[in-house]
Amino acid sequence: MNKPERIISVAKNTIETESKAIANLAHLVDEEFAGAVDYIYHSKGRVIVTGIGKSANIATKIVATLNSTGTPAIFMHAADAIHGDLGTIQQNDTVICISKSGNTPEIKVLVPLIKAVDNKLIAITGTRDSFLGQQADFVLNAYVEKEACPNNLAPTTSTTAQLVIGDALAMCLLDLRGFSSKDFAKFHPGGSLGKKLYLRVSNLTSLNEKPQVSPDTDVKKVIVEISEKMLGVTAVVEDDKIVGIITDGDLRRMLTRTDSFAGLTAKDIMTRNPKRIANNAMAVEAMEMMDNFGITQILAEEKGKYSGVVHIHNLTKEGII
Repeated sequence: MNKPERIISVAKNTIETESKAIANLAHLVDEEFAGAVDYIYHSKGRVIVTGIGKSANIATKIVATLNSTGTPAIFMHAADAIHGDLGTIQQNDTVICISKSGNTPEIKVLVPLIKAVDNKLIAITGTRDSFLGQQADFVLNAYVEKEACPNNLAPTTSTTAQLVIGDALAMCLLDLRGFSSKDFAKFHPGGSLGKKLYLRVSNLTSLNEKPQVSPDTDVKKVIVEISEKMLGVTAVVEDDKIVGIITDGDLRRMLTRTDSFAGLTAKDIMTRNPKRIANNAMAVEAMEMMDNFGITQILAEEKGKYSGVVHIHNLTKEGII
């Protein structure tokens, strides 16, 4: 087997091994899992997620997922916990401890300390009869038959299983809380995902100049207006209402049809009844309209009155595209 074939084979085996293990996890979800979710849902405290080694890395991801979906969570490294960070845990907090074997020295020291202050302990482990599994109030079974590592040593399949169990836990809590896309946007205001959920056309039109001319404006002034406002377009407005649009393309087409534009006005070259969007519409709707109609700007209006322009560059800058 040559080198590329070997690489492809190892990659496929890794993916297949892990995918089979993940599929098997669905058969391990039971009433105890449901009980753990229900307890966290009714808890008045936070969720403290802890682990050692690679399980600690997984714990940080689970904490991030819980926080972003409405369940307050904090990461506590198991090694640091037994050297002073145990104070992170407060009276009503629930502790999730992640460990494949459930028998590491740090876990054996930490678990009795958690139990001593009467906090509920949830284990994510692949070994139910381990020290951690026996001491936990709830056990979330993350059993895997083998690691993807050919030596069955490097944490691969086991950490993937832990992550999937954490995601399942978070999604169950999300469902119980009725966590909506609007809630998601509140927790992700700076990301592109959040912006797609909360950013409106009005947030973008306010960033731009507001090019406009009347139907009787001569073409020379139309050119100046488009150039000064630097959006490649101007609205043609009468009594505050949009009656047309003139783009850079309209000007170029005009120049191919005539040697002189003396005497021409906006109404002679404008496109009537242009595409438009409500000022309170979501920015992602503006993106969809531009994509559907193959345009790079769209006029906005509020209560039937012209309110500004959204340019495709606005959407790109905000990360919507």
